Amino acid sequence: MTRSNRQLSLGAFLMATGHHVAAWRHPDVPADPLDFSVYRRTAQIAEAARFDALFVADSVAAPVDQIAGHMARSAHFEPLTLLAALSAVTERIGLVGTVTTSYNEPYHVARKFASLDHLSGGRAGWNLVTSDAAAEAHNFGLDAHIPHAQRYARAREFHEVVTGLWDSWADDAFIRDKASGQFHDPARLHVLDHQGKHFKVRGPLNVARSPQGRPVVVQAGSSEIGRDLAAQTAEVVFTAQTSLANAQAFYKDLKGRLEGYGRSEDSLKIMPGVFVVVGQSEGEAREKFEGFQELVEPEVGVALLGRMLGNFDLSGYPLEGPLPELPLTESGQQSRQKLLTELAGAENLSLAQLGRRIAGGRGHYSLIGTPTQIADELQAWFEGRGADGFNVLVPHLPLGLEDFATQVVPELQRRGLFREDYQGRTLREHLGLRRPANRFFQDVSQVR
Repeated sequence: MTRSNRQLSLGAFLMATGHHVAAWRHPDVPADPLDFSVYRRTAQIAEAARFDALFVADSVAAPVDQIAGHMARSAHFEPLTLLAALSAVTERIGLVGTVTTSYNEPYHVARKFASLDHLSGGRAGWNLVTSDAAAEAHNFGLDAHIPHAQRYARAREFHEVVTGLWDSWADDAFIRDKASGQFHDPARLHVLDHQGKHFKVRGPLNVARSPQGRPVVVQAGSSEIGRDLAAQTAEVVFTAQTSLANAQAFYKDLKGRLEGYGRSEDSLKIMPGVFVVVGQSEGEAREKFEGFQELVEPEVGVALLGRMLGNFDLSGYPLEGPLPELPLTESGQQSRQKLLTELAGAENLSLAQLGRRIAGGRGHYSLIGTPTQIADELQAWFEGRGADGFNVLVPHLPLGLEDFATQVVPELQRRGLFREDYQGRTLREHLGLRRPANRFFQDVSQVR
């Protein structure tokens, strides 16, 4: 294929033991999800390959059913604590953490991400989610999960408050003049005094404006209401798409909404998830993948499917029967429910088959093949306006990411599609995003 002038972005999606639901059982995989050395090695592999960012998902609840005892999903690090630790053992790679707007308060979130941005020298990103695990409600004084539309209304105001707090201080507010005794200029401080439907927050934030101006805001919603929120507020969108045609339609729709919010197309990067298994031959790659698939217990696959469909208990349905008709989820991801329901119908899959099908990528596009085959597909999506980059999921960590970093990345570099070295130090610079002006003060910083 021909060389491209555009450069794609790459995120390394970290999940304890790996993305395959049975990865922890594999002999090549460290089974302890709280082994920091695995995360450190994985982060350094990604940075050596010049990835834009590490991405860490989260849930603020642990599954308690019997089947959960067969998954390595019940214990994992809190993202910001993990990313702060990783910031000390990396130098350039971005650090994106997931924090829900449903079960947090804006001041806490603004303060923590501003702190991470300072600690890392401008590498922080916030993945804003509204929570898709209904069990989280029970850990925060509620008997039921917040309804879908209400979660998004709260998220919109939450984002407004957090970004307002991030602009509490002008870039030049902290003088730190020992001779005069002036530490900061009170005239360069803004008190937010937000009073809205969901939040009442006075401010200001007790952290100086961060190196990036604001941490990068990331979102993963693909429902109608999620797309609209992303068009208004997000700078990066992670999405699950099962084909180039679907990815192109999503890309066109989301980019087309930006003008309505006074935004340019290049202010938002769309990065679909892609589940990748690499081999020197296609047969070797498929043999690797089947090694994980053979470890999937049918009941585990179906339990994972129930969660991905929107927190439904499917244990009472026959494993070899079809996916039952389910109501629109109010507690989970409506876009993922639609995607998986369409997949089951299009391929006439039984419950067990569908559960096994998503055991690795959870509905994300899967690529199993040689470095050349994988690079061909990524290039087709990128140049075909289906993606600005990709969030890479691998079956097991750290070896799965090492395969991608040492085999696929050089092929992308050879084609001129991906950087050979970092050109900047901040996550915004990696992604080609502008440093935002302070909404309350004349911004004295350099704006790209």
